Amino acid sequence: MSAVSTDATEIVRAACPHDCPDTCAMHITVRHEQGKRIAIKVAGDPDHPPTGGALCTKVSRYLERTYHPDRLTQPLKRVGKKGEGRFEPVSWDTALTDIAQRLQAIAAVDPQRILPYSYAGTMGLVQGESMAARFFHKLGASFLDRTICATAGATGLNLTTGRVGIDMELTQDAKLIILWGTNAIASNLHFWTRVQEAKRRGATLIAIDPYRSLTAEKCHEHIALLPGTDGALALAMIHVLVRDNLLDHDYISKHTQGFEELKARAAQYPPRRAAELCGVSAEVIESLARRYAQTALAGEGALIRGNYGMQRARGGGNAVRAMACLPALVGAWKHPAGGLLFSTSGWFPADNNALQRPDLLAGRTPRTINMSDIGHALNGTGPYAGQLPVDAVVVYNSNPVAIAPDSGSVARGFAREDLFTVVLEHFQTDTADYADYVLPATTQLEHLDIHKAYGHHYVLANNPAIDPVGESLPNSEVFRRLAAKMGFTEPCFADSDEQIAAQAFDWSHPQMQGIDWDSLKREGWKKLANIGPAPFANGGFHTPSGKTEFASSVLAAQGLDALPDYVPPAEAMDSVLAERYPLAMISPPARNFLNSSFVNVQSLRDTEGEPHLDLHPADAAARGIAAGQRVRIFNDRGSFTAKARVTDKARQGVVVALSIWWKKLAADGRNANEVTSQALTDLGAGATFYDCLVQVEVA
Repeated sequence: MSAVSTDATEIVRAACPHDCPDTCAMHITVRHEQGKRIAIKVAGDPDHPPTGGALCTKVSRYLERTYHPDRLTQPLKRVGKKGEGRFEPVSWDTALTDIAQRLQAIAAVDPQRILPYSYAGTMGLVQGESMAARFFHKLGASFLDRTICATAGATGLNLTTGRVGIDMELTQDAKLIILWGTNAIASNLHFWTRVQEAKRRGATLIAIDPYRSLTAEKCHEHIALLPGTDGALALAMIHVLVRDNLLDHDYISKHTQGFEELKARAAQYPPRRAAELCGVSAEVIESLARRYAQTALAGEGALIRGNYGMQRARGGGNAVRAMACLPALVGAWKHPAGGLLFSTSGWFPADNNALQRPDLLAGRTPRTINMSDIGHALNGTGPYAGQLPVDAVVVYNSNPVAIAPDSGSVARGFAREDLFTVVLEHFQTDTADYADYVLPATTQLEHLDIHKAYGHHYVLANNPAIDPVGESLPNSEVFRRLAAKMGFTEPCFADSDEQIAAQAFDWSHPQMQGIDWDSLKREGWKKLANIGPAPFANGGFHTPSGKTEFASSVLAAQGLDALPDYVPPAEAMDSVLAERYPLAMISPPARNFLNSSFVNVQSLRDTEGEPHLDLHPADAAARGIAAGQRVRIFNDRGSFTAKARVTDKARQGVVVALSIWWKKLAADGRNANEVTSQALTDLGAGATFYDCLVQVEVA
């Protein structure tokens, strides 16, 4: 049932909306007071296998976010200068009428001058890209290439195996688990719970990460490679497997293509060469490859948990491709707890055509703007120099002034007085400060949604637990009303959230057998059907050939290199730049934040304290930096300050700025993205946050 009643309260079934592979099932306890529903408790659903009744620290405090004293509760119109954050309240009708008129005037010149900017503030299929996409398709606005998190890895996977992975519920049966570019304790807690169980059963845990994270500290071994060198490490592992004949020849012959070509490519990466590139010893690489192969070839679970840390440098797409080749070489896919878990999103048959209605484009093909270089797009610089300008931006489910790379450039773009900006938000974020209108959006407790996942095999429903706080509206309703103001009359703009949720999936797909919207809403969650354990024991990958494609048929057809290769970090290869800025900076997520969400929740921010920079004792000594001093981190793009933590958790030559802080909540009004780059990855045109050289000095 969607609501379970007790004598005094009601429990509503819900789903966590945030950008996390766990996509937890939640129980919201609601009390009825004077005709109003008040949420009094948020808890994990004990019956949902991935969630197991537990929520992360962030989401367990969701009520602090929903009932936050700074919550936006009415539409606001700017009265100060852009960036000052001064607004006055207006009515919904006033705001939407003016917004529609402004957008219509720009569209009359060219609708491509209008840009939506959104990402994963909610992962819901209703409140994410449904009514919003319909609105911008009808308008003919510029497309947004949503690349900022995962497109390099997603593209690499699609070319090699497809975006499909093992069932996380089987993790505890693995005997060797390689955690590659992931701090699971901070960003994949429920997977980590099963990793711990595997460890108790005797599994060996190996972390591959430039930083000794909370997760790496609890593994048996930590391989601290240099940022952006994962591809070289993976190719060197392949070299060892081939050289020492640690291969499952039967699996390779039946379920892969391009082995001979891959063999030749890997011959170029002997462990000693990779050791120099990666900054680790050849012996470590040899040992890693042998233990991985021996576990799989013995018929035991050899699992690689890859994550997004490894794909945020120039060669990120190729790095994921090389890593994704490993399980097929040793037949790891034959064991239910073996193979690869990077993303499970490809299992879900979402019906994006029904949700987003691209037919509303009516044959038009608007230009595409990459969200990872929004600074260039707004300022008419870089690849957008001389192109059609952006005259209006509508931001929802994102906070680009805080989260986009090269933040100074992004802020300058949003500060343009001739740029019309609308922001749908829960709070007055860094981006909202630059808006002409800020429209109050509902949180997950206040609206209906439906969810897929990218870390497990369950589809979930989110039932609204409480009425909207103040005058806030769901994203879907904002765009529904705006469409009416614009005179859009197509029936799809009248679809209710219930109707959109019912359109979200191809319910006839074999994976959706036994699942429908009504039962999902009532029961809260359902597991995808017809996957089973070890789904790739006999091939059947989601690639054109149905095989693991060591040599990609898609790339070959495009005349590109069909094989994975090592693409070095762009900035580290610039010797002049590297001399001026000798430290590589990475900015992985802080445990108590999720992208820029939760930063303004006081209890969570108190736990994080303030922005810190972790640097190795040798790097600190060379710069006269002592623990606790405020330091300035800088390069040609900008600078920010943080408190130094001198620790060998950061390997020498690497500094770590846990992120992402709201700029306005940092002492200097800046965050780590002041120094990150708008350069893009080799595959998928993704962001290169970890391809970033800096210098550090006492502030």
